[in-house]
Amino acid sequence: MDDITRTYLEGLPTSLTLQAYTLRGKTPEGETLEVRSTRRVFTLGSSPDCDLMITEPTVSRLHARIIVDPRGHCIRDENSKNGVCVDGIRVREAWLPSKCGVQLGRVDLEFALEEEAVEIPFSPRGSFGDLVGESLAIREVFAALERVATRDVTILLEGESGTGKELAARGIHTHSARSEGPFIVFDCSATPRELIESELFGHVRGAFTGADRDRKGAMEQAQGGTLFLDEVGELPIDLQPRLLRALETRDYKPVGSMERKTSDARIVAATNRRLRVEVEHGNFREDLFYRLAVICIELPSLSERIEDIALLTEHFLEEFSEEGRATQITWSTMEKLKRHPWPGNVRELRNFVERAVLLSEGDRIETRYMDGDPPVRADAEEGSSGSVDVNRPFKVARDERADSFARAYWTEMLRQCRGNISEASRRGGLHRKSLEYALKKLDINARDVGVEENQ
Repeated sequence: MDDITRTYLEGLPTSLTLQAYTLRGKTPEGETLEVRSTRRVFTLGSSPDCDLMITEPTVSRLHARIIVDPRGHCIRDENSKNGVCVDGIRVREAWLPSKCGVQLGRVDLEFALEEEAVEIPFSPRGSFGDLVGESLAIREVFAALERVATRDVTILLEGESGTGKELAARGIHTHSARSEGPFIVFDCSATPRELIESELFGHVRGAFTGADRDRKGAMEQAQGGTLFLDEVGELPIDLQPRLLRALETRDYKPVGSMERKTSDARIVAATNRRLRVEVEHGNFREDLFYRLAVICIELPSLSERIEDIALLTEHFLEEFSEEGRATQITWSTMEKLKRHPWPGNVRELRNFVERAVLLSEGDRIETRYMDGDPPVRADAEEGSSGSVDVNRPFKVARDERADSFARAYWTEMLRQCRGNISEASRRGGLHRKSLEYALKKLDINARDVGVEENQ
């Protein structure tokens, strides 16, 4: 951490006294709504992922957020279709008095502060492992991760794709007493269903066709270290009892074996789903959820930590800029980055910076590379015809340039992922089937990047 960052962090609050509050109301159809919150960030909308789910046609999926900071309680409209009003006045963002009316579309709620207060700690540091940030949202997470890392308990990390759950898990491992042991990643979404048991628990020779030797599973490979179960919400429900038993009894049987083995691996699980909602819908076992969520920590989306975009951008610029080349970002470009929704979160921002550094011709990056568009020379933007071939139809020329960029992007992504298509699709923010179709269309396979195909 540099001196400027350290001085800045020393001036930030290390805790927040948060007053609890209630929201009460009814939908136009007569459904009663009532919730009490002591959370620093509280979401309202029609999505099951929201802290208060309001099933009403005029309420957007993520309609609004209530955010608490040292100045008070602020409500923010999240680009909803029908708006947010406070005491009848439409607002984009507003500080809430101790008691007031809040309207989301046609739904009327009463907001009221309570006497009870809770203390929320923030880490005085601007990083945890490879996670970086200075916002209250991420430093609240850092404080929680610091507290639980040294305790040998099972942890569930929740958060949208691209928020850094694997980095958090690696940080937990690094800060634990198991740091000298292995850190093993088991991706429940990337492993074929019929191989999950074998990959997780191992198998013995002859267990099934093709099992010509004994093989250690992820559980045994992580012995003495940490087993990271990524996307655990994708685990088929009929296989969940075996994982539950292994977590509860600390023993398991490899596929085809009559002997049980003892596990000494700490479990850190992650999911981009709300497992509580999955339990309610019957897609995830309740007993397994409670066994995994001994400690549950939710990583914030990038839209909840806009203050960190400048810091993260500079961090990635340092990572990707070539030696001897100082890549800069203008104020106007940074403001555009802060206004971008970033559905892919930090991973999307990282990919944008890497792409922009590679494709920019000068010493500055620009937002024209934000959505993966092919590079356009500056003189072409100014209307010069010398940089483009106008002797061909527009769509033909455009598609060729788009294909050229896509081919370069996915070739490099596959190289970094060592030919693992599932990992490439996850990092690139594209569904695996969509990526497979794109690779076929672009005539790309893993051998093009000098590795064996690993699916």
